[in-house]
Parts: sequence; structure tokens; C-alpha cells
Amino acid sequence: IVVAMMIGLARLGIWQLDRLEQRRQANAQLLAALESSSIDLNAGIAEYAAVAPGEVSSDLANRDVTMTGTYNFANQRVLKLQNWEGRAGIHLITPFVLDGSDVAVLVDRGWIPDAEYEAGNLFTAADGQQSVTGYVALTETISRQTAEAVVPAGPGIELFRVDIAALGEELPYRLAPFYIKEAPPAGGSVELPIRLAKEVDLSEGPHLSYAMQWFIFSLGLGIAYVVFVRRSLIKGEPTPEPTGPIS
Repeated sequence: IVVAMMIGLARLGIWQLDRLEQRRQANAQLLAALESSSIDLNAGIAEYAAVAPGEVSSDLANRDVTMTGTYNFANQRVLKLQNWEGRAGIHLITPFVLDGSDVAVLVDRGWIPDAEYEAGNLFTAADGQQSVTGYVALTETISRQTAEAVVPAGPGIELFRVDIAALGEELPYRLAPFYIKEAPPAGGSVELPIRLAKEVDLSEGPHLSYAMQWFIFSLGLGIAYVVFVRRSLIKGEPTPEPTGPIS
């Protein structure tokens, strides 16, 4: 039992080391995205649109993009259960039809509070050509195929994740296999919708310290058991009979 427990504790330490390696890979990927040049989606959308949403390289995540086109507010959706600075709200997800293409890109235009959404204020901008800058976000899916896993159909329906493949079945044009989070202006967003800057955290997290703790627990358990057995054996030894003459 003790050996099994020691192995289990050590395995938890190895799991934390695996998590550390995953974190380091994610940090390297984020750093490469931060150092990469911006993508002109109008020029490269044909290449990207040929890839299925689930097959998009993770290296594209957080890459800066620029694009020109027109928002289609008639097919706008809302992403529910989104918090900003402790306040409940939604994100506005709007198709953006690229100029010179039959492909649209879903754009997260930012956060608004629930009160604005309930009042029917979805902050639709003026029609016409616009230029948008932002960064790439990958499609969101869940592995369990349950009734709750189905993305609701129809324009204007509330969403709980941006599942591009499912949404593409309901929209009247091809969708890019990723979506774009619109970047905030210099100095940050102060007006609704609040556009959020990309999260940049290149720390390695607590995984190494957690791994060391599990290894120490495993080793400590082994040492404690050896000490316990040794003391038990000493207590169990019979007192030797005297062999000399009794005076």
C-alpha cells in the first residue's frame, strides 16, 4: 500500500512536469505570435479558408491581423456569460465580409454589460466599408456530444462558445476557420463595446513548485514508513534473559 501511494504521489509530480512543458510550449508559441508581422487577411484569406476550423495550426493564435470589408449586423450573435472587471455581460460576435471575397470572418467586437443587451442596444456601427485590426482566436468546441453541446441555429441567437463549424452551417457565406478579436485603440477601450487586448503571460506558473511538493511527499512517505517499521521491530524484540550468576 505504501509503495502504491508513493508511486501515485510521484506520478502527480510527473504530471505537473508535463504541465510545465505544455506551459513552456504555449509561452514559446505566444512569444512567436507577438514577434510575427501582421497578417493581411484580404490578401491571404483564400489560403486560410481552405482549412477546416479544427485543423487550423495553433501557431495562428494571437497573430495580429488587418482587414477591410463590411459588417453584416443582420447575422450578429451574442456570446453569453462574459465578465469584464467583475461585471456580467456579453460579447458581440459579428460576421465581417472581406472585400473582394465571398468569405466572412467572425469578429468579436467587444464586451457590453447585460443591462445594455437586455435593453436591445447591440451597438451596431454604420454600414459601409471599414478597416479592422485585431488578433486571431481559434474555434471553440467541447468533446461531449450532448444536447447542450449543439450551437443554437439562426441569426441573433445567444451563444456560449464560438464554434465556427456549427455557425458556418447557418450563415449565407463561407466562414474563415478562425475568428478575430478586435483590438482596442491605443490607450485601451473606454467606450462600449469594450475591446480587450490579448492576454500576455509568459510566466511558467506554479507547476515546478507543485511537482517538487509531490516528489517530497512521495519521498517523505517512504522515509516515514521505514522509520515506522524500524521502531516497530525494536519494540517487538524480546528482552534478553540474564546469563550470569544471580547474587
